[in-house]
Amino acid sequence: QVQLVESGGGFVQAGGSLRLSCVASKSAFTIGTMAWYRRVPGKQRELIAIISRSGNTNYAESVKGRFTISRDNAKNTVYIQMNSLKPEDSAVYSCAAAFVDKTDWYWGQGTQVTVSS
Repeated sequence: QVQLVESGGGFVQAGGSLRLSCVASKSAFTIGTMAWYRRVPGKQRELIAIISRSGNTNYAESVKGRFTISRDNAKNTVYIQMNSLKPEDSAVYSCAAAFVDKTDWYWGQGTQVTVSS
């Protein structure tokens, strides 16, 4: 198993930026794909960005061009740089990770991001 801990959430005005981090605990297995999701109460969880171990990325249309996902494999950490934030970006942001050659996904508790207009 692995534990994921997010940090970096908070309050920001529209147009501002935040950088979220997610650190995965050490494990006997190698972490493969990592991702960021967000959830707004009353709505389905949304996959917003995903990154492979080699650094290939994909983004949801809603954040493409504004958010950038990156990772540091040596630190077992995934980041998401969020620029040009909008009030509709307000949500609980969670990271997720899967081990190489494994199918189970592990989740962090999430960090709240609130964007004021």
